[in-house]
Amino acid sequence: MSKKSDEKSVVYSALEVARICGVVNQTSINWIKNGHLKAFKTPGGQFRVYPDDLVEFMKMRDMRIPEELLAQCKNSSEETKKIKILFVDDDESFNNVSVSLMQKSLPDAEIYQAFDGFEAGSMAVKKMPDCLILDLSLPGVDGIKICKTINTSDALGKPHIIIVTAMEDEETEKTCRDLGVKYYFRKPVFIPELVTAVKELMSIE
Repeated sequence: MSKKSDEKSVVYSALEVARICGVVNQTSINWIKNGHLKAFKTPGGQFRVYPDDLVEFMKMRDMRIPEELLAQCKNSSEETKKIKILFVDDDESFNNVSVSLMQKSLPDAEIYQAFDGFEAGSMAVKKMPDCLILDLSLPGVDGIKICKTINTSDALGKPHIIIVTAMEDEETEKTCRDLGVKYYFRKPVFIPELVTAVKELMSIE
């Protein structure tokens, strides 16, 4: 569930969310219960949704967003939403060095780490990253399977995917690109190139 500043007074009930999205009330409740739409509960047990979380949810599903909702989102949020990045690579040294360098270049981003496929899936569900930097040769669950899961399910929030791999075959790259991967880097990779890719995907100046 989403935790926001107490100063934010504009919130929507599940029924109001349903009206904005053009669905029935139970659908919006299901979105919340299934973790697709961030929300919190009032002391009375009712779901409430902040405007910025609703806008983010609607953007991911290519829904038309009313101007009134966008205005409420801007007015209710004084702090800039931090970009969340999940870096997944079982090479611990490469993972740590890359994350350290990226943090210096993207100081406003929240960067998380995972070192195998299972941890990557767990972290993706827990943190709902905006961008996933992913090695393909992972212990546990391989990277291609993670890409397929992201491509076919809303459970991980449809993050942008950047592949970083030592695999050379073109067929693997084609498979990844068919699954929506825009950036595919072969190791060794120049970290500033990763930073540039993240900025482009997340529209960061």
